[in-house]
Amino acid sequence: MTFYQKEIQLSSRTRGYHLITDEIIQAIPELKNINVGQLQVFIKHTSASLTINENADPTVRLDFETHINKMIPEDMPYYKHDYEGSDDMPAHIKASMLGCSVSIPVTNGKLNLGIWQGIYLGEHRNYGGSRRVVITAFGN
Repeated sequence: MTFYQKEIQLSSRTRGYHLITDEIIQAIPELKNINVGQLQVFIKHTSASLTINENADPTVRLDFETHINKMIPEDMPYYKHDYEGSDDMPAHIKASMLGCSVSIPVTNGKLNLGIWQGIYLGEHRNYGGSRRVVITAFGN
């Protein structure tokens, strides 16, 4: 079994959900060397998340943002952790709900995603800055 691992810095993005599939694939050209394996993407932040969902219709990403903001609103009186602003604690909750990593099968050197699937970065802060992700590909 062969392992490849890279850490990359994603560009700064606005709050919301952003497709990063192409950036991930470009960052690890060694993927083509794996016939059967896995790709794991892990984000090294507690206020941003990774998930897999619709890659074609951008309104899905807008609806994600609208819905999760209703589920986890800002400025709740019971939040204690607000040192970095009203979006801080909600960002941590959103990141924990959605998760910090995704795993995708690799088949014949390519991600084996469904036709309408892509990797989302969930940016939950108003000014989150650039985000670091660790990409690990392994297999035969």
